[in-house]
Formats: sequence, structure tokens, C-alpha cells
Amino acid sequence: MDAILPRIESPLNLRALARSDLPQVARELRAFLLSTVAATGGHLSSNLGTVELTVALHYVFDTPRDRIVWDVGHQTYAHKALTGRRAAMAKLRQWDGPSGFPRRSESEYDTFGTAHSSTSISAALGMAVAAKLRGEKRRCVAVIGDGAMSAGMAFEALNNAGASGSDLLVILNDNEMSISEPVGAIHRYLAKVLSSSLYNRVRRGGKEVLSRLPPMQELAKRWEEHMKGMVLPGTLFEELGFNYIGPIDGHDLESLCATLANVRDMKGPQFLHVITKKGYGYQRAEDDPILYHGVGRFDPAQGIVAKPPARPAYTQVFGDWLCDMADADPRLCAVTPAMREGSGLVRFSQEHPNRYFDVGIAEQHAVTFAAGLACEGMRPVVAIYSTFLQRGYDQLIHDVALQNLPVTFAIDRAGVVGADGPTHIGAFDLSYLRCVPNMTVMAPSDEDECRKLLTTAFRLDAPAAVRYPRGTGPGAAIDRALTALPVGKGVVCRRSVRRAHRIAILAFGAPLAAALEAGEAHDATVANMRFVKPLDAGLVLELARSHDALVTVEENVVAGGAGSAVAEALAVAGVETPILHLGLPDEFIGHGDPAFLLARCGLDGKGIAAAIARRFGPAEAWSKPAAA
Repeated sequence: MDAILPRIESPLNLRALARSDLPQVARELRAFLLSTVAATGGHLSSNLGTVELTVALHYVFDTPRDRIVWDVGHQTYAHKALTGRRAAMAKLRQWDGPSGFPRRSESEYDTFGTAHSSTSISAALGMAVAAKLRGEKRRCVAVIGDGAMSAGMAFEALNNAGASGSDLLVILNDNEMSISEPVGAIHRYLAKVLSSSLYNRVRRGGKEVLSRLPPMQELAKRWEEHMKGMVLPGTLFEELGFNYIGPIDGHDLESLCATLANVRDMKGPQFLHVITKKGYGYQRAEDDPILYHGVGRFDPAQGIVAKPPARPAYTQVFGDWLCDMADADPRLCAVTPAMREGSGLVRFSQEHPNRYFDVGIAEQHAVTFAAGLACEGMRPVVAIYSTFLQRGYDQLIHDVALQNLPVTFAIDRAGVVGADGPTHIGAFDLSYLRCVPNMTVMAPSDEDECRKLLTTAFRLDAPAAVRYPRGTGPGAAIDRALTALPVGKGVVCRRSVRRAHRIAILAFGAPLAAALEAGEAHDATVANMRFVKPLDAGLVLELARSHDALVTVEENVVAGGAGSAVAEALAVAGVETPILHLGLPDEFIGHGDPAFLLARCGLDGKGIAAAIARRFGPAEAWSKPAAA
């Protein structure tokens, strides 16, 4: 049998096929995705689970004229392969290769850029309303997973869409998973009714049997409404103004295509419930969809072979600290918005299940829930990615900081994150945190310091944040004691020995290792600042007065970041000294290898040294006369 997938350069080629050809397309596409992700790394389970749905959507709808918005977007590899990017996927999530998420700049088929969850319904509704206002006939579809449905934003959009009466199709891709196991009442409700034998009997024909008896027509109608309210999952969505259809098998292409073709021509808000299986078609991923959610390179024949890391990642350092601190303090509670594995909470969830709270994909709720815990004497630790804390920013200000509650924010993935790209980079947390009153903001430079600063944060009777990068640190030996550090105090790691052209590099967090490398090249003093707020103003002033120039280095945007805090401290003290701010540029940084991205941003040792030379020149050419 001749292969079909190589002949598909766009959905136009797909739509030219007979419907009977689609199962072969799905098989070839699934095999292609498995081999591609095994070679490049990326999201696997979610993509294997949506192959048939992707094929059916592009077969039935006139894309890109019809708009498809993929929630989160980590399940769009099949979509990319069918829309002209199959060959380019050999560089998936690499510099100059396709993103792991939809990007409007990448393809006209990527109608909306996504990566944070629960935005699809809002965006697709906006598109549907715009089409109506412009007098354009097109269908708008939002594909959202049951995990993303736990976020309040999804229900805000459903509420608005149902009331608007707009022509919108929402497809619930129900695979009983987000990244970790699903949590919350919505999931339990769907699981309960879908497994109910009563529900299945109702679906198979109870209504039809009763309606055949003429004297019982009215009874049949009342019975249908009563039972539907009890057992059918569509009740919730129909009350919001949607016409509910389903559930249907998301791996049955014939059923999918026929249903989508019918729904396509319906007016008003439609809700299609599709049941899929994460990892479908690759047994290892079906058996362990969490392990195969986000993968590195691996051999599909062998599966993922766990290798002990050469040194612990920051996430593990946090997870170990959390368990140790929980053993020492029964007030500690851990809160995560559906990121147990990613945030290093697996061990804690097993050892302290009564103090572990996965609130689902609901960052706003996570922060305010933690505030409520703190009000009653508990000491919550919110484990969250930098980019996801942005979604709970109002709650951080209004519910935590304003009330000066002792909530510790353990902020993972601070700075450059690599292959996940601009939607996941932690580029802004120093800027958006240090401007908030009552907050203490810390940036550890190595693994041991991370543990000590987490202890410092936890023991403060106030809001505090510790931000640390993705991956491993420099390999510092870790002291397992729960030791705190003096608040607002940095330390000098290297002293310049020259009398002239003395430069001091002030490093905040992970860039300390690169700053020390640059310090060797320029014989510069290097300080590990540790605290962004409160800043060690005394150390800043001492270095400014004893050196000819200052250089600040941070893995955060320069605007409003740690370097800005240094400049503000100098201005308040009336000290004028040349200062060079190094950090992430004022642009969204693409996806690629983290070391490559840091070098491209000039934040490796060579880049910092080169920036100093460009600004101040070599030591021989730029110095103040020695004092008499």
C-alpha cells in the first residue's frame, strides 16, 4: 500500500482524499509523530491522543478560512505536519525550527498563539463575533482539554459565548488527563456520568421506547428532562446556552467526520464532547501518559530509560527541601496548579498527602487558596512556574501582599527555559515582584544557596519569593541543614587586585558563574547579591565608591529588574558612577537550547566580558587617575 502522508502538503490534499483513506493517514501520521518526537524531544502523549481529531477537523472544515484554536497547543504536532511543516519538524523546538506550540507568525493555519491553558474559547469567540461583524461566513472552533476546563477563564468564556448566541463550536477533548492526574469536581462529574450504566442505557434508547406509547408522551418528555438533569454531562453546558452533542469516540474517524460535518452547519453555540486516550497507539505512552507527556530524545523500541542525573536539578533541590521542611514544621502546606511532576512535588505528595493540594489549572485560585491557608496559621508554599505566576498576579498583590500574609512562592523555570520558547520563559518575575510592597525577592546562585534561601523565605512572617532556573546548577555541595541566610545581604565572591580600572560585577542568581568567568577576564570584583528585594544597598554603595564602574547581571528583562534596583539605590544616595545593565533583551526570545540562547543574549561568561570591553574598553585605556 502506497504511503499517503508524503503527498499531503496542506489540508487541501487531505480533503481531496476519500474518507476511507483517513484511517491510513492517521496511522502514518502517528508513526511520523512518534519517530519525530523520539528524535527531537517534545510533547508526546498529548499529540498521539489527538491524531484522529486533527485529521477529522482539517478534513471537514475549510481551514485556514475556518478558524481552529487549540487550547494550550502542546497537542498540535499533527496539525503542523498536515499544514506544510512536516519536513521542518526535524528541527522541532530548536532554533529556526517549528515551535512546539501554535504561532501566528509561523503559519496561517495557526490562527491564535497558545501555550498557557484555557484561552481557546475566549479567542475563538472573539473570532466568531468578528466574523459576524464583518459579514464573513466562517466557522470558529475551540479545542480544549478537560484539564484546561478546570480554569475559571474557560467558564467565563462559556458563559459569555452561550449568552451571545454566536456561531461557535467548542470541542471538549476529554482524555481524563491534564499533565498530572486530573483533579476537581468537573473531572469527577464527567467520569461518573460517562461510566454510569444508567447513562448508557438512556443514550441507547430509553427515550425512544417510552415515546412509542402515545398515552405516555407527556410522561416521556418529563422523564427525559428529569433523567437528563441527573445523568447527562451536557446539562451543565446546555444551561450555559450550548447545544451539547456527545460524547463520541475521538479515535473513530468515521464517527468524528460525520458528527463534525453535521455540527459544522448548525447555528449558535455548539458543544461537542469527544473522548480520547492520551498516548493512543503507543502502548508505553498509553500505560504511562505522565512519563511520556514531555520527553527528551529516546528510542521508541526501548522506551524511556531513566538515567540518574549527574547532579540534582533545582526542581529536585526544591522537592527535597520541601519534604525536609514539612517534617520539621507541621504548618507547611504545598500548593500547585496542576504541576506536581514539573515542580518536583511527587515525593511530597506521597509523604504528606494531607498537606498536598493540587488545585488544577487554576493559578489565580492557587494563590488565593494559599492566602486563606495563611490566614488560619498554616505556612503555604506555592510551587509554580514563573510564567504561570503571571496569571495570578492580581491575587499575589491583592490577596497575599496587601494583607502581608506568610506565603512562600517557589518560582521554577525563572529565566531562559529553552525549547518551550517565549510562552514559557521566566523573563519578567523580578520586575513584577520587586515593585510589590511587603514582598521579599531572592535569587539563588547555586543549589545549596537555593535551599538556604527557601528556608529564609519560609521563616519570614511575610510574603516571599525564591526564583530559580530550569535544569541543573553549577554542582554546589548541598548542606541538608535547614539554614537561613541574613535577609538583604549579599556577599563578595571575588576581589579585583588592580588599583585602576576597577569594575564590580553585581550578579543576581544563576548568572553568578558566568559573572565569575567574566571577572577573571577583566580582573573584576564579583558580588553575589542574593536578594533583589530588599537590595543590599550598603554593599552596592561600597562597591560603587571603591570601583570605577558597576555591571549588573540578571537572567530577567533589564526593564524594572534587579539592575534597575541598583540604579535606584545609587540615585537615592546621590552616588554617580558609570553602570552597565546586562539582562534579557527587550524582545520575546525564541525556542532553542538554553546555553545557545543565553550566549545569544550575551549572558554567558564570554558575552558578559565582551559587553564590558565594548562599554568600558580594556583596562589600559580607561581608568581614573590614582588618588594622591
